[in-house]
Amino acid sequence: MVKIMNDSGEISITNEVLTYLAGDAATSCFGVKGMVACSKEGGPWQLLRRESMSKGVVVRYDDEGSVSLELHIGVGPGVNLSAVARSIMKDTGYKLEQSTGVPVRKVDVYIDTIIR
Repeated sequence: MVKIMNDSGEISITNEVLTYLAGDAATSCFGVKGMVACSKEGGPWQLLRRESMSKGVVVRYDDEGSVSLELHIGVGPGVNLSAVARSIMKDTGYKLEQSTGVPVRKVDVYIDTIIR
């Protein structure tokens, strides 16, 4: 949980809000088919439905009040992987900072599967 203090009081932003916003920003980028997660048995990667896409996002809280994100995604065939990853890093960090005011230190993108 992130807590932001100002003259009017305290604002608390839960992990669920941060993961949802990050997942939403990542899946809106061109070429991204969705967030993915590995099955508990270590089986194949599974595309997550919109309501559970936060399972493909890991938020780490840094000492100076910023966050670092780890995003696990599936992409469509034939897309430029490095361009997609750069787009996700830029857009997700920007959108999360703009909507919450929480600085994003880094965004790591893991392209785990290609989804047809």
